[in-house]
Amino acid sequence: MSKVLTLFILLTCMHTRINAQLYYTKNAAISFFSRTSLQDIKADNNQAISVLNIQSGTIQLSLLNTAFHFPKAKMEEDFNEDYIESARYPKSTFKGTIADIGKIDVGKNGSYSVKVNGDLMIHGVTKSITVPATIIIKNGTLSASASFNVLAKDYNIRIPTIVENKIAENIQITINCDYEKK
Repeated sequence: MSKVLTLFILLTCMHTRINAQLYYTKNAAISFFSRTSLQDIKADNNQAISVLNIQSGTIQLSLLNTAFHFPKAKMEEDFNEDYIESARYPKSTFKGTIADIGKIDVGKNGSYSVKVNGDLMIHGVTKSITVPATIIIKNGTLSASASFNVLAKDYNIRIPTIVENKIAENIQITINCDYEKK
């Protein structure tokens, strides 16, 4: 009986230790921006889910494409039906690793510039990317941000000739996550 109790206590401690290294958010803010001489397009999604393992540096992010909101209803409709094809490709994801995770000290306030390597999946197409990111530790809380560009054609997103002057081929993506310890 004492062996079973010892094993239970050991597993409980291990479980607590593993969980203490996970950070989570279900309100990550993802936005994208397209600038042309004729029109700027901006959309925001504040419902992305992200999990960060601060010890291993693994990070995952997932969002529903239909959760992007635009200033004009027609833009949102076109995005979901004609460009991202949300019915066919409902989610976009990122799975990666913070390359230099060892330099982050969650017990010390600071801003840490890091590189994140991983696979970004948009419109059913997965591409390996490396992006600069910033991790901020402040009074025990952790936040992360990144900004990078993607080419629509790299993800098989077709921009019709009739509107090609209104939609940039190079799209800026910005990510902001305020994590909670899980």
